[in-house]
Amino acid sequence: MIKVGLREANMHFSKYVKMVRQGQEVVVTERGTAIAVIKPLGPATSPEKRIAMLEEQGVLRRAARKKIVPVKAIRIEGKPISETLAEERSER
Repeated sequence: MIKVGLREANMHFSKYVKMVRQGQEVVVTERGTAIAVIKPLGPATSPEKRIAMLEEQGVLRRAARKKIVPVKAIRIEGKPISETLAEERSER
């Protein structure tokens, strides 16, 4: 495990990502206190498996509805809303 300061991590991020790819964990510190751990995810899994894993951990919850119903646009008589807003703002 490697400890690195936040500033150093920002300046040489790609260097630490390479270390993570090689299997090492990098602990990022700020003023001596650990604030983050960058570690390898492990073998690649399908998106569905990852989502299922996150659901089991309680990190995410699937949407209640399966489909998003498209909303039909409403046409309004008169000038564009952008003009109306510009007029309102200029009056103040």
